[in-house]
Amino acid sequence: MGQLIYIVSEMKNIDLTKVDAIIASIGTSADKVLPILQTMQKTYGYLPQAALERVCAATEITPAAITGFSSFYDQFRFAPAGEHIIRVCHGTACHVKGGQTIYDAFMRHLNVPEGGDTDPDGRFTIERVACLGCCTLAPAVQIGDVIYGHLTADSVGDTIKDYLACQKIRAKRRVKVRRSTKLPAAILGEIRVGLGSCCQAKGSGLLKEAIDQALQETGIPATLRHVGCVGMCYQTPLMDILLSNGNRYLYAGVRPDEARDILLRHFKPPGLTGRIMPVISRGLDVLLAAGQATSVTRYPVDVREKQVADFMGRQRNIATEHCGSISPTDIDEYIDYGGFAGLRKAVAEYTPEQIVSEIEISGLRGRGGAGFPTFQKWREVRNQPDGERFVVCNGDEGDPGAFMDRMLMESYPFRVLEGMVIAARVVGASRGYLYIRAEYPLAIQRMSEAMELCLARGFLGDRICGSDRSLDLKIVAGAGAFVCGEETALLASIMGQRGMPRLRPPYPAQQGLWGRPTLINNVETYAQVSWIMRQGGAAFAEMGTEKSKGTKVFALAGKIARGGLIEVPMGITLRQVVEEIGGGIADGLRFKAIQIGGPSGGCVPEHLSDIPVDYESLASAGAIMGSGGLVVLDETDCMVDIARYFLQFTQNQSCGKCTFCRVGTRRMLEIMDRLCTGKGKASDLDLLEELAHQIRLGSLCALGGTAPNPVLSTLTYFREEYEAHVAGRCPAGKCKALIRYRITDDCIGCTVCARRCPTDAIALRPYEKHEIDDEKCIRCGICKDVCSENAVLIE
Repeated sequence: MGQLIYIVSEMKNIDLTKVDAIIASIGTSADKVLPILQTMQKTYGYLPQAALERVCAATEITPAAITGFSSFYDQFRFAPAGEHIIRVCHGTACHVKGGQTIYDAFMRHLNVPEGGDTDPDGRFTIERVACLGCCTLAPAVQIGDVIYGHLTADSVGDTIKDYLACQKIRAKRRVKVRRSTKLPAAILGEIRVGLGSCCQAKGSGLLKEAIDQALQETGIPATLRHVGCVGMCYQTPLMDILLSNGNRYLYAGVRPDEARDILLRHFKPPGLTGRIMPVISRGLDVLLAAGQATSVTRYPVDVREKQVADFMGRQRNIATEHCGSISPTDIDEYIDYGGFAGLRKAVAEYTPEQIVSEIEISGLRGRGGAGFPTFQKWREVRNQPDGERFVVCNGDEGDPGAFMDRMLMESYPFRVLEGMVIAARVVGASRGYLYIRAEYPLAIQRMSEAMELCLARGFLGDRICGSDRSLDLKIVAGAGAFVCGEETALLASIMGQRGMPRLRPPYPAQQGLWGRPTLINNVETYAQVSWIMRQGGAAFAEMGTEKSKGTKVFALAGKIARGGLIEVPMGITLRQVVEEIGGGIADGLRFKAIQIGGPSGGCVPEHLSDIPVDYESLASAGAIMGSGGLVVLDETDCMVDIARYFLQFTQNQSCGKCTFCRVGTRRMLEIMDRLCTGKGKASDLDLLEELAHQIRLGSLCALGGTAPNPVLSTLTYFREEYEAHVAGRCPAGKCKALIRYRITDDCIGCTVCARRCPTDAIALRPYEKHEIDDEKCIRCGICKDVCSENAVLIE
């Protein structure tokens, strides 16, 4: 009776005409279940029972299908959410920087009831997100459509206040900039601002608005352009000024209120007389001479040219060509920079087999996982019997700690599409799909815009570049299932099925979408194809190692001084990446390990970090290249906790189809939980290894087979930490059940820790040595963080 009352009550409040409109726009066939559910979730904020019943009544979709899909994908919820959604990132970089502590702090601050996710007033709902893809901002959260980075447990209240204040401003503000009807007689310079997701999260959108307003108010003869990812995520927001005399100035960490002063330093507004006083900006970080610059003027500010030279010096931009210089969806600019020259060459000068041969000469291997030779996959699809074929781009970048594909799609959408069109020509595909994570709305937006522009210019659609080839592309948004990164699961999801992997062979190259030959490559692989066609496979093969050619894009994050998006030649060592490009460990701590390859990868210890970055070397060290996430760990990180974190992720994301993955990872996680809570036994370590090897051998797909890798690699290189946990100690002081906080005699009784403690575990006693009530202490670490006398120790 209670359920019936709920449905009747709900039906009074749910506008079912919206459901009818959704069905009318998407379709009624059974394979439309995922897009219908996604649109309903976006419309209502959850999946109302009455709306689901309407779908079943008006379409061919069954209740069983709705239950299967909505329970399989993480994106969906069945209860109303609060007015604002707080998504707390639990990706690798956020985990090692305290993501769980941030989640707990939000729950406490909003008084969310135990077992719930929404505050009593119904204003905020708190959700865990596997990865926001803003790893350089860790720990990060997304409230509504605003991302906040570098949070602390003590700052969550201010973060909520800031968000609410911004919402009020947005509601009231209608930006009305009176634009001059007459353009400046001569453009004396150009200002570039990066508007990738990480850039916007750190305020580059507001900076762009401030620059635009300053240009309009002063009449300064300069153009303002937004570009894609600049790579140096640790320095954003960046303001790049290029003058007509060839000089270039790069300002880092610029606040919106500094924009006008910086502009007045470099440009003289029309009609302005007298001397412009130089204003020293906090943001000026480096001064670069661009190209054929004739002179460089130095200002008395903190200039760190070497830092940028170190960050960029070892890089080689192929997939990220023209980094920081090109607007993501300006097709004319892309063409001016050589865009589509590779496609035109492939159409006019090469046969499909000659293109395959050029890819073979290049040595390009798939950049999404195990590094399968690209030419072999292309040739296999091409050699299948006549009939329809498909081309697919895997943009379901689900690895926590990785954001390479997101950056590439947001910054270089035409390059990804150009690679897909060339590949489609080779294999004879006339239809294709881009499967992109729904958590990447900006990537979906820019890829969609780029596709429309390509259609209008003849680079997509019918008679591409005047040839007899055509290609129709569509975007399918993923719904939050990590397993859909596996190619057979991804194809199932595109076809309107649950994203479950299947046995291979047959491989997708033989039987993929709807049983037809299908080519699948990831975003980065396609992004490198156009360069190879323009410059030649031999030029690509000159970079890298004997078996791993070319470059690799990495997301460099974690306990690193300079995090960001980097592209380096294969063969560079992990130590060179960490110490030379990344600037070493932040805060002067010791480099301990680097986690590479996400949940399917492993942890390489510092003493092995001189190995080259290539497929074979990493495999010999117990890791894999994976999609390219590099999370750097320091001496304060617990390797048992890291392995447990990844096992939690893979166990949660297991599709459940095979017993080894579904049950085996659960048994392993139970052991890891015992170790991290002081209940482990010495025999557990041997049992962990035994289970790990069984799961590797027996799992259906590669995601299950590689799930034990983080545990095996940490057991191999950090066994002493496991043994310490068996003895009831966490040497790094991370496992809360194995540590306690103590205040030493250095305490001066300033009461800061007592006033900031969220659970009143420290009594307020001015000018006396404080003490911590161990029963009330939740090990949040705030007392240690705020103590100016370093009087709080972890035991």
